[in-house]
Amino acid sequence: MGVRPYFGLLAVALSLTGCAGTVAPAQSALSVTDATTVPASVAAAPVRTVKITSLRTADYTKGTLTVVGTLTPAPAAGSRVALQRWSSTAGWQEIGHGASSGVNVTISSNQPGSIRTYRLAIGPQSPYAAAASGPAGFSHYVWRGIFKKPVLATGGKGHPQFNVVPPSEGPRRAEAELLADKAGVVWGDINTAGCNWVKNWLGNITDGTVRTSLLNGSKVVGSVDQAQETETWLNRYILGVNRLRLQVTDIRSGYGPIVAVDSMLLCTN
Repeated sequence: MGVRPYFGLLAVALSLTGCAGTVAPAQSALSVTDATTVPASVAAAPVRTVKITSLRTADYTKGTLTVVGTLTPAPAAGSRVALQRWSSTAGWQEIGHGASSGVNVTISSNQPGSIRTYRLAIGPQSPYAAAASGPAGFSHYVWRGIFKKPVLATGGKGHPQFNVVPPSEGPRRAEAELLADKAGVVWGDINTAGCNWVKNWLGNITDGTVRTSLLNGSKVVGSVDQAQETETWLNRYILGVNRLRLQVTDIRSGYGPIVAVDSMLLCTN
């Protein structure tokens, strides 16, 4: 029997060694799925944008606050949109609502004077999540009785009397009667912080001439002289005046000044 060539045995050994080795994985097995990749079918829901385009006081007597806004894309016609006001203790609170018309919405709400922050908000509507506008600050001025806040001080000469009509008889808190002796003066200091206009209806019941004045400290803001048994108005812009004096002085009379007043302030408080 002849000897098997050495190179034949080496070839067999190499062949067996190759078979015993780990089989190389396919290229597909080497790829790793990215867990952060979101399939298009489950992409994030579209976003609705809400904006306040106008915020104004529409009626200074009723205190009507009117807010106009847009919602893009437009919600279903007649969708409920809330007007909310920020409270430091309760968060966002609804104070009114309106119905959408296309991309537009207008909401009105009667509110007392204030300096507050507002926003518009709409609930979820598939495929859109709930959305709200950015906050918008606004100074809401409303007419109120000048005596809604207590009179700060009163005085004068000649037995001055500054008589404010009580709430049971004058719920508007706007009426008072000012009187003094002959040649006398009567005044009252009013808290006008947060106010920018004052309007005074004056009725002179005196048997002569009187002068009614508005003063900021010693500076006269405005004044008017009235003859016997006449009516007039004394209105002034008073922004920045925090303490306004309402004063009646006898110019010429038989028994002293008597003036009825009906006074209003345009304020944020």
